[in-house]
Amino acid sequence: MNTRALAQAISLIESNDPRAEQLLSEIYPQTGRARIVGITGSPGSGKSTLVAALAKHYRKKEKRVGIIAVDPTSPFTGGAILGDRIRMADLYTDRNVFIRSMATRGFLGGLAKATNDAVDVLDAAGFDIVLVETVGVGQDEVEVVRTVQTNLVVLVPGMGDDIQAIKAGIMEIGDIFVVNKADRPGADRIVTEVTMMLGLVEEHGEWVPPIVKHSEFLAASGELDRRNRERVRIRIETQLKEGFMDRLIGGTVAREDYEQLLEDVLRKRNNPHDAAESVLGRVRF
Repeated sequence: MNTRALAQAISLIESNDPRAEQLLSEIYPQTGRARIVGITGSPGSGKSTLVAALAKHYRKKEKRVGIIAVDPTSPFTGGAILGDRIRMADLYTDRNVFIRSMATRGFLGGLAKATNDAVDVLDAAGFDIVLVETVGVGQDEVEVVRTVQTNLVVLVPGMGDDIQAIKAGIMEIGDIFVVNKADRPGADRIVTEVTMMLGLVEEHGEWVPPIVKHSEFLAASGELDRRNRERVRIRIETQLKEGFMDRLIGGTVAREDYEQLLEDVLRKRNNPHDAAESVLGRVRF
């Protein structure tokens, strides 16, 4: 494994380097073989510890493991705070484990904007398992389901996770629920309440969390194909939206006109809805 080449490829993606598009185009035919697993939950719930344990488990099975740890963006440098990488330090000596911290840079959902492309790089490089650990920021956390095939939701007794789970909508996105630090008081209560809540959720279809043979279920039921199709759809639509905005602002609508539009809305001379409609009215389909 050429660790330096992988790191450089992901850096190109994060920096929106024009060479990244050509790279991603060339490697895409080699993707689709890795199992993509998300680990999400509240800050302090032990996600990084669980990721490290999973990585060691898969390594015992001689699987190559890629880890993308999405850190909060530093308010001073704009870079990842690197807390997760510190917790996984003992994995760095393993040449079949690749760890990359990525800053959220304000991207909603706890995922760096380039996470999907970074997953493709690791997938094409031959990693069997790609673990994506998210920031754990609350309601936006549900966006993780659009990136992974299997999502682990980590809950901890004593942190109000039962209420947070309902508020954030993670009952719908969790394929496996993990009650971490289960020696704490209240662990049994969380298990009971999550079990009750799952009975009210229809999003899982035939899958009933937390059965552990999830990979086999995905393959046998056709669910894996459905999730992969949804992942592709989201990625294409995201690219379309970004490309449309790039061509719209500065092309169809002059940059200075757009800035004036923003100023008018800011000063209450216009409103967001009418401003958007005025821009769309200039588009010829």
